[in-house]
Amino acid sequence: MENLLNNDPKVLEGYSRDASLFRVLPKFVAFPKNVEDIKKLVKFATEHKESLTVRAGGTDMTGGPLNESIIVDVTKYINKIGEIDAEGTSVEPGAFYRDFEKRTLAKKLILPCYTASKNLCALGGMIANNCGGQMSLRYGKMENFVVESKWVFADGNEYVIKRGAIDNEYSKRIFELIKQNREIIKNAKPKVSKNSAGYYLWNVLSRALNTGGEVFDLNKLLVGSQGTLGIMTEAKVSLVPVKAHHDLIAIFFSSWDDMPGVVNTLLPYEPESLETFDKDTIKLGIRFMPEIAKKTGSNLFSFAAKFLPEAFIGIKMGGLPELVVLVEIAEESESEVKRKVKGILESLRLFKVWHRVVEKDSEEEKFWIVRRESFNLLREHVKNKRTAPFIDDFCIPVEKVPEFLPKAKKILEDYDIDVNIAGHAGNGNFHIIPLMNLKLESERKKLIPVANKFYDLVSQYHGSITGEHNDGIIRTPYLDKMYSPEVLELFKKVKQIFDPQNIFNPNKKVNGTLEYLENHIETS
Repeated sequence: MENLLNNDPKVLEGYSRDASLFRVLPKFVAFPKNVEDIKKLVKFATEHKESLTVRAGGTDMTGGPLNESIIVDVTKYINKIGEIDAEGTSVEPGAFYRDFEKRTLAKKLILPCYTASKNLCALGGMIANNCGGQMSLRYGKMENFVVESKWVFADGNEYVIKRGAIDNEYSKRIFELIKQNREIIKNAKPKVSKNSAGYYLWNVLSRALNTGGEVFDLNKLLVGSQGTLGIMTEAKVSLVPVKAHHDLIAIFFSSWDDMPGVVNTLLPYEPESLETFDKDTIKLGIRFMPEIAKKTGSNLFSFAAKFLPEAFIGIKMGGLPELVVLVEIAEESESEVKRKVKGILESLRLFKVWHRVVEKDSEEEKFWIVRRESFNLLREHVKNKRTAPFIDDFCIPVEKVPEFLPKAKKILEDYDIDVNIAGHAGNGNFHIIPLMNLKLESERKKLIPVANKFYDLVSQYHGSITGEHNDGIIRTPYLDKMYSPEVLELFKKVKQIFDPQNIFNPNKKVNGTLEYLENHIETS
């Protein structure tokens, strides 16, 4: 085992952080070369009462890949990508999505649940977190695309997990657990379109379209389990064709009140995405426009000129919009795109909104550049502050957004926390991005009371405390805001079935505490 475990202080320090607000120093870092090495690690952890936490791209915002025992980095060696096949392309967990996408796009295919961090993240983390992004409105999250997977479980053996198969002790026991608690599980399913909180027991049994009978699929539980039930060694993911033609419609709102009605009007047109950013994000874009222009290799005048159509709309509106929704329409034929765009524009006449159709890719990109670079520059310009993702990923019913957001913002204002809001309007899934100085105890002391009040509010609106980013260290202690004691007990039974000695990524999904959360906040 000595050749697998590295305890060089510089290496350990490098694996003590991810994209969250935590620092957790591991005891060892392992770089397994193959499945046999993973089996050895599982055996070692079992015999020496250690734990294993798999790490891929390290872009997790929850502390999911942080652990005080052994971090298992799969990106160095376990990173192969198989032959690209729409029905099921084999990938190893350490494969970076950016490399994967180059190969899929060459065949005009894509994995549509990719995230905003797609240039940095790896497939293993995407599967572990049940990732979703701007195209999830039309295609759903990662759970819809894993058709088969391989896992090393706590007994040290590798299992092939196939849809419809109840062929090992783990799947048999989960099947019995679901069967015995069917009503509790059914009622526990969050009433929102995106959820990454808890174990998704309600997804494991689903109705087959062709027969109407139920199909058991353990992949639906393992996807999104954040490495707490075993170590994934390979997955087959399905892909969808890249649509040949697309247009973007930018919709400008003077109030959040019209947003739910507009979204519900647009959903029948099957947009690929409905992305949102608020007035504060627009202000950032204006504030940092010189720096953004420089980063894109443009001069300020030519870059600013791209936004003249939007400036004229602002004049008509009498000022900056409260929010902008970007509607992406993509289809195989240009005529179908134009038909849908025409229908959308007719539908928008019912609402007091302004809009413009953007047909050129270069013009579309300007919106994403401003949104992305504004936040990057904000981090650089605000002295002694950093992004503090701790209530970053809520999801509520779309129709409740105008009522919910003022109350949510009030909680943050009461604690003097400034934020920007962006996200996925079609799903009611928004990202709050606070900047805080966590070196100050007074700032750190805000985290738990704010999170308590915020998640109480999410629960009041029957939402999810995390639509995409998962639980990790930051949200596991708050799962009781979403789920009853009976459901939380079922989560513990799931963990016990797969991992009786608690060797896989402990204290995530179950048994996480606020004390551990507080003690591991990065303060340097």
